[in-house]
Amino acid sequence: MKKVIYAILLTNQRHRKMRDLVKGMKGIMGAEIYALSFKDVSIAVSDFTSSKDTTNRELAIDFAGVIEVLSQQITLLPVRFGTFIKTDEIVHQLLVNHYDSFFRNLQKVENKCEFGLKILCDYDTFSKKISAQAAAVEVQPLAYFSANTIHTNYLLEKIKINKLEDSLFKYVEQLIEDISQHLTQINPESKYKKMVTNSILLDAVFLVKENKKDEFIQAISSFKQQHDDLQFLLTGSWPPYSFVDIVIE
Repeated sequence: MKKVIYAILLTNQRHRKMRDLVKGMKGIMGAEIYALSFKDVSIAVSDFTSSKDTTNRELAIDFAGVIEVLSQQITLLPVRFGTFIKTDEIVHQLLVNHYDSFFRNLQKVENKCEFGLKILCDYDTFSKKISAQAAAVEVQPLAYFSANTIHTNYLLEKIKINKLEDSLFKYVEQLIEDISQHLTQINPESKYKKMVTNSILLDAVFLVKENKKDEFIQAISSFKQQHDDLQFLLTGSWPPYSFVDIVIE
């Protein structure tokens, strides 16, 4: 029998309240959830005796549901699905050994939640627009590119592609700067992945204070209205998966 770890919880020594919170909660495979505690931090766990594949989608959904319910009641660090420990004693020792890191990360995300934002484009349409903007300020090719040969045509095509990629990169950089300026009053922590695919210009996550969630959503909505040639996909709020700086081994 193994132990499933769901989340690391900020309890501030309110261990009885923590036990009451998880009492009666069911984890994956219907197992009862309970908490192991040390000082201001607890770990929510349950038994796992099934031989069912731990990559099973149904189990993963049940696991995420537990974290969602807990996150509505208490500050937590969600743990990735599939984190198993052999015994309660090892879980408790893990908590003791990593207590400072757990506590520091919990303080970082206390009373905060995560939002995801993808900004997408129609690549063909958008690249033509960016190319046209770049061409408006483009200098004429050097004279030695004027000859119409296979070699020079190849080089010119490579230059054209490189200029497009450079223009797209600069556009995305400006987009990030504009978003940051637009969110100045909310001041969320953020992480960006640029040009994930041709159609996904930005894949971003934001750590937002709970009392600023509505303000954040409105700010993204107003920013979207300024960029009607792009598609915005905002998700959340979620537990702060992307802002957990810990490794459980």
